[in-house]
Amino acid sequence: MDHDSRRQRLLPSLFQENLDALLITHPVNVSYLTGFSGDSSYLILTKSRTILVSDGRFTTQLAEECPVLETEIRPPFQTVVEAAGGVLNKLGLSSVGFESGHITVAMAEKLRELVPTVNWKGAPDRVERLRTIKDADEIGQIRIAIDLAQRAFAMFRAMLRLDDTEKELADALEMDVRRVGATSTSFPPIVAVGERSALPHAPPSAKRVREAPLLLVDWGACGPFLGGWTPSAPYKSDLTRVLLTHNNGCYDSKLKEVVDVVLRAQQSAIQALRPGIAAKVVDEAARTVIAQAGYGDFFNHGLGHGIGLEIHETPFLKAGNETILQPGMVITVEPGIYLPGWGGVRIEDDVLVTPDGSEVLTSLPRELELVSG
Repeated sequence: MDHDSRRQRLLPSLFQENLDALLITHPVNVSYLTGFSGDSSYLILTKSRTILVSDGRFTTQLAEECPVLETEIRPPFQTVVEAAGGVLNKLGLSSVGFESGHITVAMAEKLRELVPTVNWKGAPDRVERLRTIKDADEIGQIRIAIDLAQRAFAMFRAMLRLDDTEKELADALEMDVRRVGATSTSFPPIVAVGERSALPHAPPSAKRVREAPLLLVDWGACGPFLGGWTPSAPYKSDLTRVLLTHNNGCYDSKLKEVVDVVLRAQQSAIQALRPGIAAKVVDEAARTVIAQAGYGDFFNHGLGHGIGLEIHETPFLKAGNETILQPGMVITVEPGIYLPGWGGVRIEDDVLVTPDGSEVLTSLPRELELVSG
């Protein structure tokens, strides 16, 4: 991946905001701009220099992962904030931009104390705006993460048993994801039985699969990181499926009805998803289908979000979001209906915005299937 090109794309913000330098502190953004997979390191980017402030634990790793970068290795008694402040003082800068979305009040106050001559200007998303549009290499990495997640799910389904608990299944899925070659899951898997699936982010419990025929599974995989390892570095995938684990009369009929509505809502959204469309329009396409079916009050979250180095990135498909979709964005489309005391259905796929429309990157069956163990 061409990290120098990414830094070059960030440089115009210095001129646009009349800044002498940018201080990048978020580990994911540091990795995106440099290829460095470690942590506890800050990046200082000026119009003519790129300095990575790190420590002795990473000396060899820095030489391997980003050998052309200028580095400042702090001594053990010095914090990374103090080391960055020292570099900024040496550079004699007058205005520095910082990542207001990734820095604490205490850190900001410390930087102002260490470098009192600098005029600090915060902004939450300078690098995030660049990360929104994925290049061919990034899209390839996301495809790998999706393939790993889908292979792991096949193993999960094959081993599923009615006596399994949500907790046991969530743990098993974590291991399945690692067994197929991923570094880890993208987030702790959600495995919810019956009425607990009405909780969009249900934590795994001791409830057993046999207690209800509906099983919701939300999971993802972090692809293999090439040239190092850190939890935030690999590209991620994010999927959700619902399974029918055993037949139970009228409950099955209701489940099939709700699944059909969610499937139609997702298809409507995917058909609307293309370059030049506002994010809110795609959200509305799904929300309208669900509302017309009488379930509008039970779709209680945004339709989707960008994925990449982090599991939640811009853009967000939600009401009121005027962000215009562009080719290269990779976004989840995940409508849901959540009925308290009954259960919930969410179907989630990862979709690439292409120059002439969209491409669904995930390929697992979406229709309700009986999976009995």
